[in-house]
Amino acid sequence: MQLHVSPSMRSLTISSNNGFIDLMKIKVAARHISYRTLFHTILILAFLLPFVFILTAIVTLEGVNKCSSFDCLGRRLGPRLLGRVDDSGRLVKDFYKILNQVNAEEIPDGIKLPDSFNQLVSKMKNNQYDAKTFALMLRAMMEKLEREIRESKFSELMNKHFAASSIPKGLYCLSLRLTDEYSSNAHARRQLPSPELLPVLSNNSYYHFVLSTDNILAASVVVNSAVQSSLRPEKIVFHIITDKKTYAGMHAWFALNPVSPAIVEVKGVHQFDWLTLENVPVLEAVENHHGIRNYYHGNHLAGANLSNTTPRTFASKLQARSPKYISLLNHLRIYLPELFPNLDKVVFLDDDIVIQRDLSPLWEIDLWGKVNGAVETCKGEDEWVMSKHFRNYFNFSHPLIAKHLDPDECAWAYGMNIFDLRTWRKTNIRETYHYWLKENLKSNLTMWKLGTLPPALIAFKGHIHPIDPSWHMLGLGYQSKTNIEKAKRAAVIHYNGQSKPWLQIGFEHLRPFWTKIHVLLFLQGGSWLILLVFGIRCENTRDSDVFPIDVAGVGRQ
Repeated sequence: MQLHVSPSMRSLTISSNNGFIDLMKIKVAARHISYRTLFHTILILAFLLPFVFILTAIVTLEGVNKCSSFDCLGRRLGPRLLGRVDDSGRLVKDFYKILNQVNAEEIPDGIKLPDSFNQLVSKMKNNQYDAKTFALMLRAMMEKLEREIRESKFSELMNKHFAASSIPKGLYCLSLRLTDEYSSNAHARRQLPSPELLPVLSNNSYYHFVLSTDNILAASVVVNSAVQSSLRPEKIVFHIITDKKTYAGMHAWFALNPVSPAIVEVKGVHQFDWLTLENVPVLEAVENHHGIRNYYHGNHLAGANLSNTTPRTFASKLQARSPKYISLLNHLRIYLPELFPNLDKVVFLDDDIVIQRDLSPLWEIDLWGKVNGAVETCKGEDEWVMSKHFRNYFNFSHPLIAKHLDPDECAWAYGMNIFDLRTWRKTNIRETYHYWLKENLKSNLTMWKLGTLPPALIAFKGHIHPIDPSWHMLGLGYQSKTNIEKAKRAAVIHYNGQSKPWLQIGFEHLRPFWTKIHVLLFLQGGSWLILLVFGIRCENTRDSDVFPIDVAGVGRQ
């Protein structure tokens, strides 16, 4: 910057260093100006001008394009007056143009892609790639990684499905050992309940729970959690129904490990006279139909178009193909009025739940002439779990479904239901259930895919009484983001989904709700239970395979 004063002292010129532009030129009038005034003027200008140049430099470094207000007009003009032009806007436009071109073109076959971004940059420097080639290779790398991640996700879902459908070796060995105990130990074969308590099994002044399962360990947790949470455990009666192969082991477990003062009855499906082929022909067809068995036990990837399927949709389809859905045990709840002809009201429980609160108030709920007291699953903050309508379960492109059902109708949950058996016996719920099962079989399973709930949604249509959601919290078996505080307050928590708490794929932070009952059961079992569990003779079986926790209740992985 230069300061020039004319010899006549009539003009003052301030110019840039390159001399091309006069930044300020002051012409002094002919009248007399004192030297003191001139000195003060020069001093003020010398003080202010450096700040102007510093401000201009800062704006230029930050990018003048960020400033769009009228006040920034000077900042935009400053760099231009100094001979500087910002090309960033043009470069961005050129970059977008190249990206659009690359996005519209096909990736050449056989293109050799680097394994990492660093290799891509190095290859670009060595081969002097232009921007378009660089963008094309970057796109090809990203698409390759997306395919690999997608394939990995589908593999993970398949492995999880097989893990959830199989029987853990520890549970299998426990059942074998208990079956052996049943045959060799008279105490394991003692009558359940004892003869003097048999009248209680049909006494409607007691709280009757029904549990249908072939999982001994899960059944013990359900029963013990109910007893521990009850205000009147002496009024609890559990009716446990299991299959023929598990009956001996289940009976031995509760015979050797009583849950006094509660009463437990263990029966196998083969011990119910009513469960004959004449009464359940549809279920027999479901269990033995070749196409059905192949659907549930066959190759789950055969015919699956994974390219047009999202991982979430694929996971739902896998869950729908769980073999448990064709098990008679899973359909038994539809026959409760016939299996327990002397009972008026029962609570039916799934085996993957934990009871945390006294459930006796359920018997006091007025169902207003309805049959099934259940929690609705279309209302709630959790969109993943509590957003289920009929459209989530049925194929509404099928004419029968479209004719008879409303896709926006609210669904409800199995797992903890209070059933009024007296009212149920006056309905045709069972016949409706059978009719729709037959129609779905005729349509080659095109009406719905998921197990026992869809036909129940139809059969119980008009017979549902909604109960408060705090009675039954769902989703702990497939929703890792479960609200822990809400789970603590729920009367019943339900591990519906694949990640059961007794499996290694169970969510670690949700497992303690189940394992705390497990630990108490283990500690209260006495010396005979310790010898029974740790004395299992099953090749290469570890203690953690049977009890996947230590005595402190910490989950093992």
